Amino acid sequence: MKKLTAAITMAIICFNFYFARAQKTYEPTWESLKQYECPEWFQDAKFGIYAHWGVYSTAKCPGTPDWYGHNMYVEGHPNNTFHVATYGAVDEFGYKDLVPLFTAPEFNADEWADLFVEAGARFAGPVGEHADGFAMWDSDVNPWNAVDKGPRRDIVAEMEKAIRKRGLKYVVSLHHSWLWGWFPVWDSNTDCADPANASFYGEKVPETAWQTKDSKNYYQVSPMPGADFERVWLEKVKEVVDGYSPDLLWFDNRIQILSEEVRRQMMAYAYNHAEKKQQEFVLTFKRPDFPLGTGTVDLERARMPEIYPEPWLTDNSVSNTSWTWSTDLECYTTNRLIDDLVDIVSKNGCLLLNVAPHPDGYIPETQKQRLREMGKWLKLNGEAIYESRPWLIYGEGPTETLKGHLADMKFKGFGDEDIRFTTRKGQLYAIAMGWPESGVLAIKSLGASFYNGKIEGVELIGSAADLKWKQNKNALEIELPETKPCEHAFVFRIK
Repeated sequence: MKKLTAAITMAIICFNFYFARAQKTYEPTWESLKQYECPEWFQDAKFGIYAHWGVYSTAKCPGTPDWYGHNMYVEGHPNNTFHVATYGAVDEFGYKDLVPLFTAPEFNADEWADLFVEAGARFAGPVGEHADGFAMWDSDVNPWNAVDKGPRRDIVAEMEKAIRKRGLKYVVSLHHSWLWGWFPVWDSNTDCADPANASFYGEKVPETAWQTKDSKNYYQVSPMPGADFERVWLEKVKEVVDGYSPDLLWFDNRIQILSEEVRRQMMAYAYNHAEKKQQEFVLTFKRPDFPLGTGTVDLERARMPEIYPEPWLTDNSVSNTSWTWSTDLECYTTNRLIDDLVDIVSKNGCLLLNVAPHPDGYIPETQKQRLREMGKWLKLNGEAIYESRPWLIYGEGPTETLKGHLADMKFKGFGDEDIRFTTRKGQLYAIAMGWPESGVLAIKSLGASFYNGKIEGVELIGSAADLKWKQNKNALEIELPETKPCEHAFVFRIK
């Protein structure tokens, strides 16, 4: 018995020694931060959901309320016209006065989390702080937070508990670098210039601190944020990291206005926290805010044109027009959302899909329907998505996706001839975006003159039909069964 106890003790010592040795330490240098490795769970997950919901939702206006806090002060902007007509002049009823209206009477974190699971998401969470400077967690550094004002609830904590209880990875997004110059603190015709409101609207800076354009249409910010703004920015990140240990910390762009020193400090702090927790952590960023290799690249309403060698993320919304609920919100079709997911995954990417909850805190039925339909499709066809990796090429077909920031807002979607490929554990999948009227799906990339390999069989997921097919010189031609197995993209196993 003593020998067994001694052996167990030694095993524990060796185990702890191994992990102590394996733990990385990150220094606030770009070279040290390039130790970052994107964890496998993220590469396997493929699909996540987050929610733009906060004070900006409460305006209950048409159009694009996600920038309401800024645009309500821009004379002539639709948000400004709506605000003056609905709430009054901006020097009498400012953005701060919307905070008491944000009470979230119907918010239920468990209901959100159940819906995200039904949708097939593998990671999910809330917007932690948007550009408006209102923190959705119990903050010590920010007096304008959801526990002390508005809902008087720790939204980030409630979502963490609900998401993790269901086995999903937890996401928090941060957009607070935009707060520099977001409100017109220079304009005495608004409530933002009143020093009594500085704790919310920020220190007094000139209009050029927001952004101006030079002769080449480049955006400029002057002056850049000083030490006080950077300190608070960093402390907010530390509060989220220490308090909630998100598995994925997502950052909006415009962080390049902060000094490289504070950016490096933030990354080192987050990575070292994850190491101590033995947590497989993901940090996403938009270029050029951080150097390649120090985190995982994220694109906003855009996608890679080809297979990217490293895992990457794109964030898009259920709506082409807004990130936030509005009175006239229009949503993408389920077919478009599934096609986008398939295209992104074929290029080694993951999709973070935004939903836009109602100001009261519930997710509207139109959005629920799309998420449930995505989940139904993933339940049938998920083997070609989850844990998949890119093939030799991402796909074929006439449709070219657009390039550049926000390019998806102008993209019209895919057609019947577009096909994407994925692989999983040696199995090749061909995912057809459409169901050809001819009754024959022709996959040119698997024709005998393009692909030097023997095809032994073809199956259509969800169909019991014995498919007829032939590989000729120009294509692998598959005769489609009379009945479709689902309503959207169709997945073929190529043996």
